[in-house]
Amino acid sequence: MNKAVQVENLYLSINGRQILKDISFEVFEGEVFTIVGGSGSGKTSITKCIVGLWKPTSGKVAVFGKDINTLSIIELDKLRKNIGYVFQGAALFDSLRVWENVGFYYLERTDISKDEIKKLALEKLKLVGLDEDVLELYPSELSGGMRKRVGIARAIATNPKLIIYDEPTSGLDPITSRTIDNLIVSLREKTGSTSIVVSHDLVSAFGISDRLMVLKDGQVVQIGTPQEILSSDISFVREFIKNGLGDIKTRIEAF
Repeated sequence: MNKAVQVENLYLSINGRQILKDISFEVFEGEVFTIVGGSGSGKTSITKCIVGLWKPTSGKVAVFGKDINTLSIIELDKLRKNIGYVFQGAALFDSLRVWENVGFYYLERTDISKDEIKKLALEKLKLVGLDEDVLELYPSELSGGMRKRVGIARAIATNPKLIIYDEPTSGLDPITSRTIDNLIVSLREKTGSTSIVVSHDLVSAFGISDRLMVLKDGQVVQIGTPQEILSSDISFVREFIKNGLGDIKTRIEAF
């Protein structure tokens, strides 16, 4: 299988504090790879290194075979067009309407007409279960779940090959959370994209993932399929699952 992302011996220090320690993993094209761990374990820091927002202290981060640390600003910008990022709080622009949020890249970086951008925005909104009724609305007029969907529509506006979801179900009720889970899986099937998900929601993580990576204090504890993680004999992993969900097997079956 082709590798969408390859991370080797990644270290990251900020202001003398060690954030990531010898992180190594691969994400294969077309899979949903979820990173789980406690608060401050380094989950989001890894994604920031993947998109080139943070430069590692040492180690290698390659996206679609290109070493992020060796790219020029122009090359990095070109690569980022193939990466969609869904922020934890959706991070929509309050002063822009929904269609402008979704088509923001094209408004800022191209000469495409507004009518064409609005048409493109509607196509992406339909992929996430929204329609023309929301085009002219502002973020303040949307529910939390709708804002999250608009954030996802914006992330896929440039038809990225890699989509990174930072806590996609954070702050949502259980029913809406499962809807977002189904959307992540559906988008993978419809677009053939690769997904990296950062999540505290273990029901979501085990329900949507092909593989998971468990972190503790900036280090990898285990990488495996949902079943391999559920059957782990590593004490931290077992305790993490138990504290997070209790009888997870029963809840996963219900999912």
